[in-house]
Formats: sequence, C-alpha cells, structure tokens
Amino acid sequence: MSVAVSGRGPFSGIETSGTYPVQFRFSHAKKGNRHLVVVFAEIAAPDDYGWSNGAFGGLRSNILWIRDQFDGHNSYYLCKGMDFDLERSVVTLISNVMNSLGLTPDRCTMWGSSKGGSAALYFGLKYGFRNIVSIVPQFRIGTYLGKHPKVAEYMMGQVTETNVHVLDNVIPDLARAEVNRDANIYVLSSPQDEQYPVQVEPYLGLFGGYENFNFIFSDSPFIPGHTQVTRRNVPVLMGLINFLIDGMAPRLGFAVNGREQPDADRSGMDRYLDGTSPVRSSFPAPVALAPSPGHVHAPTVRFTGSEPTR
Repeated sequence: MSVAVSGRGPFSGIETSGTYPVQFRFSHAKKGNRHLVVVFAEIAAPDDYGWSNGAFGGLRSNILWIRDQFDGHNSYYLCKGMDFDLERSVVTLISNVMNSLGLTPDRCTMWGSSKGGSAALYFGLKYGFRNIVSIVPQFRIGTYLGKHPKVAEYMMGQVTETNVHVLDNVIPDLARAEVNRDANIYVLSSPQDEQYPVQVEPYLGLFGGYENFNFIFSDSPFIPGHTQVTRRNVPVLMGLINFLIDGMAPRLGFAVNGREQPDADRSGMDRYLDGTSPVRSSFPAPVALAPSPGHVHAPTVRFTGSEPTR
C-alpha cells in the first residue's frame, strides 16, 4: 500500500480513454520540482504497484505508479492475446499525465525492477523518454514467461514458438535499431542473479551506440538471488534517482559495486581501538602506597570546621 505524504497524495485514478482501463496512483511534486518518475511494477509487487512501500516518499518529483493488473492478470504492460492495444493504453496514461503537468519526455524517468525493469526499458526506448532505470530486467520476455504460465497464457493467448519469439525480441529489436540513442540508460544486474547469464549479459553489447548507457554490476555476497539485487542496491538507486530528478545524468559507464568481505580480519583494528580508547572497560585494582601498614595509630579521626552565616 502506498504511504500518503501530506498535500501530495497519492491519489488513485483509472485512465479509460484507451482500449484497456489502466489503474494508477499519483503524487504531486514538492518544492516546485519539474520532473515525472513513472514506476512500473515487478511481479511480486504488493497490489501490483511497484516501489509503493514509502521508499519514494521523500522524492521531490511528481510520481506516477502504474498498476499491472488487467482482467486479474499481469501483462508486462504489453499485451493481451498479443493485442498490443494494452501497451497503447498504458502510454496514453503516461502521455496524459505528462501533458497535464506541462512536461515533455526530457523531464521524465522510466523506472522499474524485474518485470518493471523490462517495461521501463521498453517504454523508455520506444517512446523517447529521456531517462531509463532498469533494475534486473528480463530481455527475453517470452522465454522467461515459461516460469509464469498464467501470465504467458494471458499475454499470448496461445503459447506458441512464434509468440515467444515476438516477445523475446520486443526490447532487443529496439536496442539493435538504436532507438532513442541519446537517452540516459541505467541497467543494474548481478552475477548472483540466476537470470543474468541468459536475460541480461548477452544483450549488453546492443547498447554500444548509445551516448550514455550505464551498467552497474552488483557483485555482493549479500545477494542470494534475483529478488535480492534491488534490496541490496537501494542506497545507490535512491542516489541515482535524486540526481535524475534534479536534471543531472551521471556517466558511470561499466561500474562494479559491492565486493564486501564479511569475513575480513578485524583484529588489527580492534587492537588499535583498544589501545587508543579514552575509557577502558576494566581497570587494575588500586594500590595504597601511603601511609604504610602499621603507621596509623590514632583510634579515631576528628573533622572540624565552620560555616559562615549568611
């Protein structure tokens, strides 16, 4: 469920001017920001809205969350029974929101993880949006749908080799044609993602002609698999989206992050900290040096003095 931010929303709506009704949530920008972030959902997204757990509550931009729920099914925001009017209904929503805000595609960022990452790439490339952030996407959508037979049946109608081939190539064909080659594109994946060798790595070379294509290779022992790549990289991603919202597009090229060493030897630093600590956890027992034993003979001790009156 989205977390409301006072004065911003999120507000819910349904775009019905296309063939397929498209449900959405929207939050207004704050402090006069002139940017729109469009968020596509991953398969496991709560209520089919991606990044709707409050992580974007502090962003200054306008935010449009699009629900991937059509007739009770996910669709990659693309098609029903290979009818791509569903895609056109989605882009109608984005265009109507963008135009209502008085923005252009140069002031928009397409954003998503996994299924949503594929959608961010597809819509961002095909429709000329300036910024694309695609986290652990699937390039070969048709092949991947073998793991989700209900989604495959909804999208293809009949799951045939031809239909699988068409969906496998909707994103690679755009990249091969260098569509929207001046876009700022950021793809993030990981060698610990079991999908990486098939779904991402073979397609990175297609972006050689793009002016600002960036690939973040997250190599971390704290990533056990596909679903944890995004979580490991939330700080990096939040930094990136804030740059883009402020009109700055970093040029990272091929970047590697992670490579933590959780079993690294800390003994040297522990010794240093122990030797420089101003307060020790234990002290030696005090030793009395005076008076020496046997030199105190008085049976009692008297204290005398006076207090001045006020």
